[in-house]
Amino acid sequence: MPFAEAARIALASLRANKLRSFLTVLGILIGVSSVIAVVAITEGLDRYIARQVLELGSNSFSVQKMPDIITSHEQWREMNKRKDITLDDLRAVRAGCDACSEVGAALFARRTVKYGRTKQESVQIMGVTENWSRLGSVRELTAGRHLIQDDEDRARPVAVIGADLVDAFFNTAEPLGKTVNVDGYEIRVVGVAVRKGKIFGESQDNFIWIPLDTFRKLVGGRRSITITAQAASMEQMEAAQDQARVIMRVRRHLGFGEADDFNIETGESVMEFWQSATRGIYVVTILVTAISLVIGGVVVMNIMLVSVTERIREIGVRKALGARRRDILRQFLVESVVLSLFGGALGVLGAAALAFLLALVLGGIMSTEFTAPVEPWAVALALIVSSLVGLVAGVYPARRAASLDPVEALRQE
Repeated sequence: MPFAEAARIALASLRANKLRSFLTVLGILIGVSSVIAVVAITEGLDRYIARQVLELGSNSFSVQKMPDIITSHEQWREMNKRKDITLDDLRAVRAGCDACSEVGAALFARRTVKYGRTKQESVQIMGVTENWSRLGSVRELTAGRHLIQDDEDRARPVAVIGADLVDAFFNTAEPLGKTVNVDGYEIRVVGVAVRKGKIFGESQDNFIWIPLDTFRKLVGGRRSITITAQAASMEQMEAAQDQARVIMRVRRHLGFGEADDFNIETGESVMEFWQSATRGIYVVTILVTAISLVIGGVVVMNIMLVSVTERIREIGVRKALGARRRDILRQFLVESVVLSLFGGALGVLGAAALAFLLALVLGGIMSTEFTAPVEPWAVALALIVSSLVGLVAGVYPARRAASLDPVEALRQE
């Protein structure tokens, strides 16, 4: 029996039992949809994290007291014992890092900011050097100006504010020249930053930038600063980090075998942590969702066994008319594969819809544009796997059908 004829008979059989065929492939459909959707969402999350890291600046790095990611309370206590990074360290890195195009610093605190009777809670107060806007991803302004060197030298009470504060305090009014209150200290607005939205549900626009020395007067100077440097080019990124590390180690008199008592953080380190943290979850999730494919295969096998039982007389007639054992075997194997392949094709459509809906939900949660691309390799793999599931699930029923005695089959009512 040619393959085309076997496929035609298989399709005719599936059309004759549409509801049963659909319920049979439901397990395959769910399994394929789940696997492809998991791959799509994971790929979307990886791209989202990469995009956010890129916005921090691909050729910038930070020298800081504590790492960006702390995984235990014990590590936090250990990191807290380190020496603070000081303004003298900043000056040393500025003077000694030849591969750096810019070196700046920042201090951070959370405070309630007031304007008249209106309050804005948990505003990130940032004491920064005048070049902060040029470090990493350039932060543009919608109005006013950036902080300048004279602001820093004179510790002026001036600020660049984020869009959240404009919304909370000024609405459609002009914010430039107005004063806001931080811990009883009056700060004059000289600039308004471009809105950036949220990352993981947290706003990037709820901030105030003030000169570093102004911050030290307002909040206190006994804090560890974060030094941020930008390499002159991507090719000099590694050299710039090495120079900064050597300067810090020399200043702290660290011996050859001693570990750094500070951290140098880059966007790559965040990406590496994200990928290492999610790799295991990714694999386990795919394996769990793939179980439904196995269940779908069992359902296909059961239905094919029922089909063999129902069609014993038909098999006897075919054998009596000259159908060989391998023809019957091929007929039922093709029917099983077509059934599973049909489930896989529906699963691809289901996966596209599921990935789209999940992307909308995640985008809403994170208040950002989020895409979950359906990868062609995942589609191809899902269709191949579903076909193999159908082939494996159909072997036993097909062998059983092929081994029937035609005389006994023709006696079947």
